[in-house]
Amino acid sequence: MTSDDLNIPFQDFVGVFERLNIPYALIGGLAVGVHGIPRPTHDLDFTIAVSRDRLAEFFQAITELGYDVPQEFTKGWVDQVAGMPLVKARQWVEGKTIDVDIFIAESKFQKSLIQRRIKAEVEGQPAWIASPEDLILLKLIAGRPRDLGDIQDILLVQGPLDQAYLQSWSKELGIHERLVTAINDFTK
Repeated sequence: MTSDDLNIPFQDFVGVFERLNIPYALIGGLAVGVHGIPRPTHDLDFTIAVSRDRLAEFFQAITELGYDVPQEFTKGWVDQVAGMPLVKARQWVEGKTIDVDIFIAESKFQKSLIQRRIKAEVEGQPAWIASPEDLILLKLIAGRPRDLGDIQDILLVQGPLDQAYLQSWSKELGIHERLVTAINDFTK
């Protein structure tokens, strides 16, 4: 599966967010491709600013487009990843699944991410994406080897970033040492 396989699901979700007036920001692999070096990705990741009481409306809109929402989410359960609320959807395409992770912006950091999002061309259409700084912070939170490589690619392509913002949030999120290491690795 390539990012080309994600084009229609990406357009579907952006269309639902915009139709329902839900502020969103693309995060994850497709956002890295805008701020850094494009790489293959197999899923979509978004952060959305929506109250939990509107999730049923959102789930209805995406199921009408052929996406499955696991029953635990439709019954009101919300997962947590790194302290961030998360719901999921998926679609089966030619025997493969396309997973869509949707983080709900409830923390101060996530709300800041939504406020700082930028409009960019993604998969041939304008869409809101996380700023390069916020994407780096999310990648530091995840901390997987692929995420650390993504950070290096973003730093290479973007050049100077808002260091005060990165320093402040990395300290508040408890990932400051990871940020220092990533920057030191990049400057070697």
